[in-house]
Amino acid sequence: MPQSTRRSSPVPRHARPRKQHPALRVLAVGLVAVLLGAVSLAGAVAQRLQGNVKHVDIAALVDRPTPTSTSGTTEVADAHAARPVNVLLLGSDDRSGENAEIGGANGGMRSDTAIVMHVSADRRRVELVSVPRDSLVDIPACRLTNQKTTKPQRAAMFNSAFALGWDDGGDIASAAACTVTTVQATTGVPVDHVAVVDFAGFQKMVDAVGGVQVCVPKAMTDDKTGLNLPAGLNALDGQTALQFARARYETGSDGSDLTRIGHQQQLLAVLAHKVLSKAVLTDPVKLMSFANAATSALTTDSGLTSSTATGLAYSLRGIDPAQVVFTTVPNGPAPQDRYRVVWTEAADRLWAAMAADRPITDALAPPSTPVQSTTSQGSAPASTATAPSPAASQPAAPLPKDVTSVDQVQAQASAVCGG
Repeated sequence: MPQSTRRSSPVPRHARPRKQHPALRVLAVGLVAVLLGAVSLAGAVAQRLQGNVKHVDIAALVDRPTPTSTSGTTEVADAHAARPVNVLLLGSDDRSGENAEIGGANGGMRSDTAIVMHVSADRRRVELVSVPRDSLVDIPACRLTNQKTTKPQRAAMFNSAFALGWDDGGDIASAAACTVTTVQATTGVPVDHVAVVDFAGFQKMVDAVGGVQVCVPKAMTDDKTGLNLPAGLNALDGQTALQFARARYETGSDGSDLTRIGHQQQLLAVLAHKVLSKAVLTDPVKLMSFANAATSALTTDSGLTSSTATGLAYSLRGIDPAQVVFTTVPNGPAPQDRYRVVWTEAADRLWAAMAADRPITDALAPPSTPVQSTTSQGSAPASTATAPSPAASQPAAPLPKDVTSVDQVQAQASAVCGG
């Protein structure tokens, strides 16, 4: 793996960013929720939603062009059938238009939220790996839409890739492409698609499903975001959910990006659970409202159409929530900068497993520790016509440390907050 800034310590510590960043940090949940909740949105509905999504063509800017979807089909077809799919999810702090009304007008565009989502070839696993923006990585040369090529950067912050593409290329296509190029170079994981979601759309998504409930063991107050939550189970609307997603300066925290990632993963899990619940799936008005908000918030590569997402969602319709898992790239403090982090050797195992379509839970588990996985390497892919059967899953086993799942978050909320 071509990562030059490595620390072998397996025990990561939180790192405090040197500068305060006033821009809103957004949870990139739009596409995830669409994939998990768009089961009923096929055919004509998917075509109608297609007009909401903004597309950028990055095929000429990355070394691995993104696949295109099947066009003109009326069936709910998985354009990626029989092979794994990797989607890079990015949150933007676009401060123009409606977003400026929420966070205040500001020039430029940054992305402090990045999640690599892996969907297994047999459609039995969805794995989401958060990448800390403060990770020090080597950013390769990036091709931009204006025909320029950026210079490689060594030991740069991961989120510099997006900023570099935007500042030098002048558009979101260059920013997204540079981030894709960086992910592929530093992880060895091929990226099939990229999706960027803004925070105005995120608020609408949460409101469209009637809000979400989040368990807060201790009262949370964050002066930077205006968040003020009592201990216990809290009902969050879109605005409060956004405050929760970007909070990292609450009392008792170290103000690190890792603190915020933990909130984002919790919020992502409860939102996915809400979308998967009968309260949304059996309510056509609420489901359509959510899908409309989600697709309107997205900017994707030209190959990721609503039909492509719907086909993939349909193939995931029987997935066990226990197999939708979240984790953060294993990391430790950067020797040269205590405000930054570097990926540990465990990150190599995680990315290698993802690239080979093996469960990341196996890669992160200590030796001789049983893990929760339902797919072995070389297993037959699920047919697009037949959903994976939860009955085929192995009995649930403890997840490795620092890995959580949708149903685990719900179980913890019930145990701690009685939700």
